[in-house]
Amino acid sequence: MKPKIKIRKIENQDLDFVYKAICELENEVLDLKIFEEIFNENISNPKNRYLIAEDKNEGLGFISFHTQNLLHHCGLVGEIQEFFIHQNYRGQGVGRLLINEIQDFADQNNLKSVEVTTNKKRVENVAIYENLGFVLSHNKFTIYK
Repeated sequence: MKPKIKIRKIENQDLDFVYKAICELENEVLDLKIFEEIFNENISNPKNRYLIAEDKNEGLGFISFHTQNLLHHCGLVGEIQEFFIHQNYRGQGVGRLLINEIQDFADQNNLKSVEVTTNKKRVENVAIYENLGFVLSHNKFTIYK
């Protein structure tokens, strides 16, 4: 039976689900206290959109989306920061529902673009993002400190 998926804004009580998802995504145990501070700051920022997909109050996945005005776009641009679908629900349209909500938000707020970056070790994500309508258009360079 296909789950009845509900998409809603993430709230404080979703911290545990998001924390576990990010730890799984990054393959490391993050400092919960620091994570919680950043989580609370980010979900309370009106320029951000944090959404969870759930079925009967069970988290299936989530997406975090940050917006900012950029000079080189002469306007508001959004970037997906984290995007996670529980492995039991991948390939079932959960990610598409979350992306659709982000695209609706982008349209309603006249965003110039929606961007996403994926780690090179997640090679399968390129095809997933292209299937969701993204175009591979940039290279990203990082200095770690």
